[in-house]
Amino acid sequence: MIGFTLPENRRLFTKLVLRVADAADHIWAWSRWRRRRQHQARLSHYKRRGYPLT
Repeated sequence: MIGFTLPENRRLFTKLVLRVADAADHIWAWSRWRRRRQHQARLSHYKRRGYPLT
């Protein structure tokens, strides 16, 4: 999984502080899913271009 990006930090901070109709568990689950998906996409792009997977 990749680390937190600046936009992701902003989004989490805003969502957790303002609590806009979402439970904290849902916000964190969405963040984990998004970062996991970004990691999968990054690996896929590296694999397609022939770079070594790390």
